[in-house]
Amino acid sequence: MPETKLRLSTVDPVWRRICEEAEEASREEPLIGGLLHASLLHHGSFERALAYRFSQKLASREISEQILRELADEAYVQDPELGQSARADVTAVFERDPACHRYLQPVLFFKGYQALQAYRIGHWLWRESRRDLAYLVQMRVSEVFGVDIHPAARIGRGIMIDHAHSIVIGETAVVGDNVSMLHSVTLGGTGKQDGDRHPKIEDGVLIGAGAKVLGAITIGHCSRIAAGSVVLQDVPPCTTVAGVPAKIIGAAGCPQPAASMDQIIAK
Repeated sequence: MPETKLRLSTVDPVWRRICEEAEEASREEPLIGGLLHASLLHHGSFERALAYRFSQKLASREISEQILRELADEAYVQDPELGQSARADVTAVFERDPACHRYLQPVLFFKGYQALQAYRIGHWLWRESRRDLAYLVQMRVSEVFGVDIHPAARIGRGIMIDHAHSIVIGETAVVGDNVSMLHSVTLGGTGKQDGDRHPKIEDGVLIGAGAKVLGAITIGHCSRIAAGSVVLQDVPPCTTVAGVPAKIIGAAGCPQPAASMDQIIAK
């Protein structure tokens, strides 16, 4: 193992664990040893590994792996928050998804995690006023992962998007920290109006599969949105809403719905 990686991993427990898991997985299944070394073990930091994965997944005839990797490397150097958010996100997936047994799984295999990290680079490009490149990243994420997040949307740390198929998050949407959502969630608008038109999701919210949250509304912290709901009005903190249109049906049922992933509605 290169000296640089050893030095960094001693102060980076997430990256150290991923490398240890990759070495173990390589011994257990030699057929994916090349993937594990190229994607993880060859790199001196988590950020460099993420940049490589970003370039491998999103490259096309329209934009090369080399250009994408240079963009991602630049983003991670210029904004250390990107790497910290990636660590918080992978920890969130490991802790909340019962199908996740190793930290390396989201990085290599889970499209929700990979799409989210690609969005973060697109958002960095957007903030740097490199808008056309940001739109290109958005397009490739949608094509590759089936996840459409506008690069201007603002998303916090510790996000878990499970399965991630058909996720849509609009331009003026804001998602707080430690939010969990399942597949086919839409954070959208209600028409063709311009300006602030998308939801604001506060910290700790759990959004069930197929839920649609529409308009410039606020979903209070630590609330639950039941699967299949259509939410058109503000939701108070620590409550559960369900239905079409969604209505308050009770308390959230636990202090941290996004962490517990408890979607059972008590009668």
